Amino acid sequence: MKLLPLFLRKPIEAVYERRLAATLVGLPRPQHVGIMVDGNRRWARKAGHTDVREGYRAGGAKVTTFLGWCTAAGIEHVTLFMLSDDNLGRPAEELGPLIEVIEETVRDITAEGRDWEVRAIGSLDMLPGTSARVLKEATAATTGRGGLKVDVAVGYGGRREIVDAVKSAFEEHIAAGGDPAELVARFGIDDISRHLYSPVADHTDFIIRTSGEQRLSGFLLWQSAYAEMHWVDCYWPAFRHVEFLRALRSYANRERRFGK
Repeated sequence: MKLLPLFLRKPIEAVYERRLAATLVGLPRPQHVGIMVDGNRRWARKAGHTDVREGYRAGGAKVTTFLGWCTAAGIEHVTLFMLSDDNLGRPAEELGPLIEVIEETVRDITAEGRDWEVRAIGSLDMLPGTSARVLKEATAATTGRGGLKVDVAVGYGGRREIVDAVKSAFEEHIAAGGDPAELVARFGIDDISRHLYSPVADHTDFIIRTSGEQRLSGFLLWQSAYAEMHWVDCYWPAFRHVEFLRALRSYANRERRFGK
């Protein structure tokens, strides 16, 4: 089937997008969305770029656009999976440009005038150079802004987060003069939830992954116990508003039973 010319395709897509948005009015929508921004390098190669940094840059620009969509949709909390702790083992010539784009993206979404409260979560101290300081300083300026809460997961691993939460719970208990054996006896789910990297992130409603991959790769392992999953075939830089609306429609059409 021959594709319609661009000058015809865009108006038709715009009409479809408006109609799709109208069908979502009044339907349930997730309050905490996790998004796995996958496929930047593959997008760059497919687009004919010899430098994969073009994919990172396009992906970084899409983050700001995506957060705007979430704000308009009334979503309260977004966690962006931008770099895993496993990714820190990549060669320096590959890792460096990616972290530079992450820093630029964080500076953009934390800029004055943005109504987003941003936190960087993960093993930030494992990042090379001054990256941890750059991210912490940029996000600190957003404290108390209100609006959409955004967690940028950098050097993040779900298993590492759970281990760190357990350690933090014991450190807090011991620092207060408590007996470790006492904490062991009563240790429960809430003790971990309260010590996750993001204190408001003890559960996630909806996780979206781009690029066609269908696995969590360690993302929000604790928080995603009852999260709905949505897989999208397109690469992250090519993720369109219509795909976002379709994801929300998919979520709205599911019956969430939480194991009951």
